[in-house]
Amino acid sequence: MTRFLCDTAIPQNLLPGTPAAAADWLVAASEPYGLTFTRDGDRRTTDGPFGRLTLTVGTDALRLRAESDDRGLLERFRGSITEQLLGLLGEDAAIVWTGDVETGALFADFREIRVTAVRDLTPRLRRITFRGRDLGRFATSDNLHVRLYLPPPGLEVPSWPRPGPDGRPVLPDPERRPAVRYYTLRRVDADAGELDIDVVLHEDDRHDGGHDDGHSGEAPGADFARRARPGDLCGMSGPYGLGVSPASWYLLAGDETALPAIARILEELPDDARGTALIEVEDAADELPLRAPAGIAVRWLHRRNAETASPLVETVRALTLPADSATLFAWVACEFDDLARLREHLRGRGIDRNRMLAVAYWRRTPPATSANGTSA
Repeated sequence: MTRFLCDTAIPQNLLPGTPAAAADWLVAASEPYGLTFTRDGDRRTTDGPFGRLTLTVGTDALRLRAESDDRGLLERFRGSITEQLLGLLGEDAAIVWTGDVETGALFADFREIRVTAVRDLTPRLRRITFRGRDLGRFATSDNLHVRLYLPPPGLEVPSWPRPGPDGRPVLPDPERRPAVRYYTLRRVDADAGELDIDVVLHEDDRHDGGHDDGHSGEAPGADFARRARPGDLCGMSGPYGLGVSPASWYLLAGDETALPAIARILEELPDDARGTALIEVEDAADELPLRAPAGIAVRWLHRRNAETASPLVETVRALTLPADSATLFAWVACEFDDLARLREHLRGRGIDRNRMLAVAYWRRTPPATSANGTSA
């Protein structure tokens, strides 16, 4: 298998301290992302989902090498490392990478896709079928989501982000810049060059099944889904977002924004899987037939006429979980505040961080803004 790699070096005179201190800072900054470094002399090495990062402490510089088996993953990895380095060096620092560095028209994991069909699954859920080329990298159960790049309405020739020399994307001019949303790949047929994405048709795009990426308060995803017609063009990159880990018992919990992901997870679980899937929707009209292992109990929760504002939260709190939490896996995705309550409850039940994936797919109320204009 081909191994892709790239290198950069930060000279001593650009560092705020010694190369060793800078390496220690990067190691600490990587911990929240689940990266653990091993130390061997002057080298610190970590292996993660993107690939391997090696920090080499020299007397005159801190040297970094990023490696991956996938060129697209290496591009994302390089961009993430650059962001960390700029946190250390300042936003104006110039980071120059050498090796397998792409600075062409498109990222390696980017594809143009076109709408081929649109149909409503429920009154509030619309399926859009796309066609594209070279979709093999997206046909994986390890990562469920993609970024969709939605061009401004009426733009006949879209402009897409392209890779910059430091690994970060170079964005088009604002009037040509696509809106970016995260969606679940509901179905991928790489051989046929076809995929499905399901979109929740709410007025507020924060509740359309697409995770926000800098467009909070706008509705590009739902608007695109409403006007989508065969032939419409958009961009896609990825895949991103984890599914479930092997377990003896599964808890899947989410609202309609998580329904496409839960449906796909259920289809891909082993036949002998056991557990519970809880899905909160507005009413019975939003329910869908789901294919699930016989040992997974699927329960639909309706907000309309419910005795509580958050049926999902209350149902999870009342659920009887297996006594041995070390053998189960909890996958939870829903509204920001509801997710915080669910995460706190599940951790209180003894479920370790590595046995749970909890993600906020939307936010009911926008975050508070401080006096300086930043989100609290």
